[in-house]
Amino acid sequence: MANTQTGPVINPTDTQRYQMLATALSNAGRSEDLENIIELLNPPPDVTSYVSPGDFKDLKIGIIGAGLAGMAAAFELRKTGADITILEANEHRIGGRVYTHYFDKSRKYYGEFGPMRIPVSHGTTWHYINLFHLITMPSSVRNPNNFIYSHSTRIRKDADGANIKEYLYPLYNLTEAERNTPWNDLNDYAFSYILKELSPDVRRELLQILPDYSPQLHPYINRSIRQILEGLGLSQAAITLLASVDSLTGDSLASHYFENLNEEYSLDYMNIYRISGGMEYLPYAFYDSLTNPLPKEYSQSPDTLGSCKIKFGHYVTGIYQKDSNSIVLRYDTKASKEETEEFDYVVCSIPFSMLRTVDIRPFFCNQKMQAIRELNYYNAVKSAFLCKQRFWEENADYGRINGGFSTTDLPIRSIFYPTDHLYCTDEIDCSPNEPGVLTAAYNIGLDAVRVGAFNDKQRFAYIKRNVEEVHGLPEGYLNKLISEHKTINWNEEPYAKGAFTSDLPGQLLNFGYEILLPEYNDHIFFAGEHTSPKHGWMQGALYSGMLAANFLAFNKNNPVYLDPDHERG
Repeated sequence: MANTQTGPVINPTDTQRYQMLATALSNAGRSEDLENIIELLNPPPDVTSYVSPGDFKDLKIGIIGAGLAGMAAAFELRKTGADITILEANEHRIGGRVYTHYFDKSRKYYGEFGPMRIPVSHGTTWHYINLFHLITMPSSVRNPNNFIYSHSTRIRKDADGANIKEYLYPLYNLTEAERNTPWNDLNDYAFSYILKELSPDVRRELLQILPDYSPQLHPYINRSIRQILEGLGLSQAAITLLASVDSLTGDSLASHYFENLNEEYSLDYMNIYRISGGMEYLPYAFYDSLTNPLPKEYSQSPDTLGSCKIKFGHYVTGIYQKDSNSIVLRYDTKASKEETEEFDYVVCSIPFSMLRTVDIRPFFCNQKMQAIRELNYYNAVKSAFLCKQRFWEENADYGRINGGFSTTDLPIRSIFYPTDHLYCTDEIDCSPNEPGVLTAAYNIGLDAVRVGAFNDKQRFAYIKRNVEEVHGLPEGYLNKLISEHKTINWNEEPYAKGAFTSDLPGQLLNFGYEILLPEYNDHIFFAGEHTSPKHGWMQGALYSGMLAANFLAFNKNNPVYLDPDHERG
């Protein structure tokens, strides 16, 4: 049941989410964007809009990958009555990039090594959260007391950025105009000004995959974040300052500016929620439903539902067009190599970083193959420390932090604090003396490559020292506090080979639309965050899975060349 009290809302209803989004857009001066954002991020039409329940009985559909995209596609296609098989390379884990690690058997203390934020605007994610009755908790911090540690100078975050202007501005060779500009105004000029200059109709396109975009958007597709900031007249010193304070943007200056506009448009970093107990509850809710012969999540008659088998440890190594109406998948298991299985249709939901290593015969179209080779994936490194007590919450110069994140120009780039003490009513249960899991490092791009290249022992020592430096702690202070630690380097994950997609300049126009198009006589379809406008978010994966299911159903009953923009008319 939704909490109706004034203040933080647990398990928000759709109405409450829309109100939070409306308030945030009003504060940003863009109230007119509300309906467009809701429409574009809510789920597409149900698959039963294109096929009657149960009509695809005896149709064999193979799905490559049991990440959120593959699971969503399977969940929707089950409504058609099809016989579905998911081939998952991991032996014991589903969820793809959703990766929750539990340090204790009671699953109280955990770290998120993949997605950890759910904005209220991401309607498709909330669709499944509500469908599976998952519990969500707010994790946005209204008055953060986090650190910014840049240029060997430690300050606290404050609402108007006065500390940045007073203590950090003098350390950078800013122009006179930049020195006289308040921090919030400087940051808004860099990352929000251009968005407000676009018309609402053009802004809509930021959440769509189209064959082409309005001419007003071409510069932001074809130029990097750094190039656009330079074009705005910002000095290199100002860009360096912005990159130091905003670590994730600072690590992605080579990406096209369109990516920034996309996230700013739907306010992806405001009104953030998390799934109570861990993000992995979402993929495992899919798993429980898909493997249940009588799932309660469907409203249609059980005898119209298809079956779904999830095969763990099945690493797909080849995709072959047998004839105009069938596809053969080759896979390896621990027990045998080069096994094959034939399907009528296939949904490929693995990232292109993985698809690049798969044997494809015949080749897909030229632009699809170009995308598989060239699409940019960022690495990400996340390191979690299980601490015996929460030093960051202690009433000391190095503490007084509850939730939020600190940023730094050190290679760890950001530190995220757990939010389970944000809304405590019992001081005993929420004492700093209680253990807690600190996300001690989260970085992407080059710093992730560099920190990730350490061996485990070196990396642990290096990250630990960076955390001590950000908090002003003496070297070795954390040695007695950390009981366990774990790091994930996404470049080294064998079934990921990268963290998430972030287009380089020109890539969206070169092959962004073609990524969505089916291949092999419209018998293989593609899903995953890389095929969506929401790169790196669960929203992108889930929406793309639903869309792939719709495309397959529509095309099966209407065998013509498929236009991916059909969903939006």
